Amino acid sequence: MNKIIIHGGFFSESDQSKEVKIAKQNSLKETAKLAFDYLENHTALETVSYAVSLLENDELYNAGTGSQIQSDGVIRMSASLMDGDSQKFSGVINIENIKNPIFVAQNLMSVEDRVLGGVGAKKYATESGFKDYSTETPQRRKEYLSKVESLRKGTVGCVALDQNGKLAAATSTGGKGFEIPGRISDSATVAGNFANEFCAVSCTGVGEDIVSNATATKIVTRVSDGFKIEEAFRKTFTELAKIDGFAGAIAIDSKGNIFHQDSFPTMVFASFDGENFEVFD
Repeated sequence: MNKIIIHGGFFSESDQSKEVKIAKQNSLKETAKLAFDYLENHTALETVSYAVSLLENDELYNAGTGSQIQSDGVIRMSASLMDGDSQKFSGVINIENIKNPIFVAQNLMSVEDRVLGGVGAKKYATESGFKDYSTETPQRRKEYLSKVESLRKGTVGCVALDQNGKLAAATSTGGKGFEIPGRISDSATVAGNFANEFCAVSCTGVGEDIVSNATATKIVTRVSDGFKIEEAFRKTFTELAKIDGFAGAIAIDSKGNIFHQDSFPTMVFASFDGENFEVFD
């Protein structure tokens, strides 16, 4: 019953080139296949962290390497992880100079204080053996210096269902770019990343809209209460539309149903079930 779906945020107006589109399609398809192969011998929880780390390592996305630069010239990233089986949530908020924030979030699963921010998150990462790493790329510096807000709605995420029927979700972001230092995104909150035994969801889009709508939590709760996954999405996105919200979400339920939806049809995603790929077009 192994299933995988991943997302890489949204296209922005400055990202609408055929070359970049093809690059993202190929990247997401390759990542989905690698993650599915990994899932064969790992849990859903381990797999979503692995998949998100691959996306964090790819400069095409706004997470990890290639993250957006904030208004003061500093890159601060957020990531979270949720285990649908144990109902444990862990995350880092506004962490700096770490290659893979999702792995720090994964490491926090084993401690009591599972969500850390800023200086405390970095101190914990350093003490846990994570090395300093600059996630800045020349393209992001160029965008910052010219004040071009490219990929402002970019986040990466993964949802997985393993052979034991366990679900997990992981999400990572480099923020929206040029934000006020200290701004909190949805990615390390239960609004943007949530899972239980019935459903798992990862979101992307405008963090403030996703938090206001409690998007991931609403979808999972509604599936838990008996909604079909399509119905849970429809109702949640109808409520999102009332606040003119900009968001996308990917999900898998405990029956193996994969679903995705966005409020504007530009979310980039890929899913794989061992036989069939679905990739954004």
